[in-house]
Amino acid sequence: MKRIAVWTGRILSTLVLVPLVFGVMMSFSGNPKIAEGMAHAGIPLSLMKTLMVLELSVIVLYAIPATSVVGAILFTGYMGGAICTHLRLGESVFIQTLLPILAWLGLYLREPRLRSILPLR
Repeated sequence: MKRIAVWTGRILSTLVLVPLVFGVMMSFSGNPKIAEGMAHAGIPLSLMKTLMVLELSVIVLYAIPATSVVGAILFTGYMGGAICTHLRLGESVFIQTLLPILAWLGLYLREPRLRSILPLR
């Protein structure tokens, strides 16, 4: 049972990182859709590099087992900003809300130390 939980956690954690990795790749590609999306959200294009560094930091910290809890905390905060931005625009926040939940669930399943600190009763 523990092995299944760990592998389920790893799969969930990987799935959570896919949109972040895709976003960073799109930003590096210089796709004009990124500039359009940032303009639509009211975010200056000058913040692109800062957001890319933040996203890359979250990806690396969450993917490394020793720093995954810090990565999950930063990921949750990052997605909180995305939720606020989309709510301000009147857009759906389903994905932005679901991703941090799945990130913590994946981490909980793959990290026995976290399960010992936060037992489900």
